[in-house]
Amino acid sequence: MRHWQFVLAMCLVAPVFAEDAPSEEPITAENREHWSFQPLANVEPPAVTDGAWCRTPIDRFILKELEEHSLAPMPDADRRTLLRRVTFDLTGLPPTVAEQEAFVHDDREDAYERVVEELLARPEYAERWAQHWLDAARYADTDGFELDAVRQNAWRYRDWVTSAFAADLPYREFVRQQLAGDLIHPDDPESLIATGFLLCGPDMPDINLQEERRHNFLNDLTSTVGQVFLGLQMGCASCHDHKYDPISQYDFYRLRAFFEPCDLFREQPLMTADDRAALKQFELDRANRWMAIEKERSELSDDDAPNAERLKELDGELATLKKARPPAVTMGRVVKLNSSHNPAHFFVRGDFRRAGPQVDPAFPRVVASPAAEIGGARQDELDREALANWITSPDNAIAARVIVNRIWQFHFGRGLCDTPSDLGFMGGAATHPELLDWLALEFQRNGGHFKALHRLIVTSSAYRTASRPVVDEPQWSALTEQDSTNRWLGRMRRQRLDGESIRDSMLAVAGRLNLECGGAGVRPPLPSEVVETLLRDQWIVTPEPGQHARRSIYLFARRNLTFPMFEVFDRPDANQSCARRHESTTAPQALTLLNSAFTWDCASDVSQLLESKFRTRNEQVDLACRLILGRPAQVDDFEIAGPDVDLVTYCAALFNSSEFLYVD
Repeated sequence: MRHWQFVLAMCLVAPVFAEDAPSEEPITAENREHWSFQPLANVEPPAVTDGAWCRTPIDRFILKELEEHSLAPMPDADRRTLLRRVTFDLTGLPPTVAEQEAFVHDDREDAYERVVEELLARPEYAERWAQHWLDAARYADTDGFELDAVRQNAWRYRDWVTSAFAADLPYREFVRQQLAGDLIHPDDPESLIATGFLLCGPDMPDINLQEERRHNFLNDLTSTVGQVFLGLQMGCASCHDHKYDPISQYDFYRLRAFFEPCDLFREQPLMTADDRAALKQFELDRANRWMAIEKERSELSDDDAPNAERLKELDGELATLKKARPPAVTMGRVVKLNSSHNPAHFFVRGDFRRAGPQVDPAFPRVVASPAAEIGGARQDELDREALANWITSPDNAIAARVIVNRIWQFHFGRGLCDTPSDLGFMGGAATHPELLDWLALEFQRNGGHFKALHRLIVTSSAYRTASRPVVDEPQWSALTEQDSTNRWLGRMRRQRLDGESIRDSMLAVAGRLNLECGGAGVRPPLPSEVVETLLRDQWIVTPEPGQHARRSIYLFARRNLTFPMFEVFDRPDANQSCARRHESTTAPQALTLLNSAFTWDCASDVSQLLESKFRTRNEQVDLACRLILGRPAQVDDFEIAGPDVDLVTYCAALFNSSEFLYVD
């Protein structure tokens, strides 16, 4: 090898000798003064003047702020509005006409609470809330980058998340299994599948240097763990100390060290203890029989005719034995511990070629005491299970705030802290810090059950308030003038449906929605101009037409192609963790709904349903409004949809209306 070739080769591999690295600033008491780094405050719901308004302790915190600003909350939304709001919130689907009428005419005091319980028990609830988590996890069925190769078994993680929400898995186990399921329950395939969270990010398998591939993947994984579970933006600390938060490069690489032993890029067998025993027995039986055949063959002579016949039989049995296959094993995109991993290092300026000092796993110092240990393990013995235990520890205040804030934002359209993945110095301040801490402690007291938290939030008076006045109400003017951004939550915020809910709702009211759960991602037909942007065979349409109407969470999620309707309605880029989706208002949204064949197919199906139910136009219009808008038709509706108006066109117009796209 020539000298220059040797030098180049040495530059393209990880170094053998470690470089010097910068020193690390200590964490000071001043660093920990920021509200999100403080312990949870054990507060009691405050006293208020109008106690009769309060249905849950949440309301006392909300009303206290309003009263301090001489404001009063809006009255409750009407029953139809409230039903549509909570049904979309908890299931991502609209209430049926029968459900609307049942709730409107239910005079029992706990009618609304009964609706909430029924919604939380539906499989549609799990699918709705799984999608929120998948946004944060960066879930997709492909790698991304130029080739965007398919991940055949990625969907198993998506189904695990859905099952976890359906079973109301406590948050502690929800986190533990996703970060360390392979360590905690190595013989439980479901726990192995849960670790797919760690592998959800984009990947470039065809990169020239596999060391660089692994380095980039681990950095992205570490950054995501920091955002999703701790609400800290740690990614920039892979190259330099955080400019604002007290997070050093060493903090970043010590957190990354938890994941250094992971085998990241190979699909692994999903086996129970019985599966392993069966495989071991198969191998043992085959080896024993092989040895017996070879022994018998060696004792027989070819010259003896009876022996020749027996030898032929043995040769046939041996050939069959060679072709024998072990019991089928399901494979999954999961994490497995690699005992032969390299030590973890600090990387100077984030360069994978510049390994600095060796580092041991440790929790970020600003949110952990200097001597933080879990289960008595020494720092150099901490593993991913210890990390998960620490994140879900009752003493981890920031992690508890992060998860309850995430749940709150999806009900109110905005978190109590409006930067849900950044609770650091550059994040938003909490509008109701005492409420946030009370919710975090209440979540812990209730065992970390999501359904209990949903129930607490959606049964509050604050959640039930109207989003706009029906009559001239004095509260409205005061609220909009003194609190234009609704910081004090005196009224409900109108929220636009996301692309998945729009599509699923259209299928539901058209009577076409396929509610089958789980399985590999479905590929409905796409417009030819969209398919042409892909490489060959990157969108092979699922052959069964009935599968094309599955819920949107089950559509094949390609990283390099967002489903057209989802794209215009702000589905996030799966290359990055998304804490809160944007809500843009653009011309392509209206054009997509107006010109999409999907819209007109659904409108046609709805019109056929209307005509099959009723003969008069007024009855048809009334049912259309109940199906699509969740309310009876009004005078204006009858005037717009006169007898000369095409019914399909009218239904398509309703699908394009703001009243359909927004939830009050």
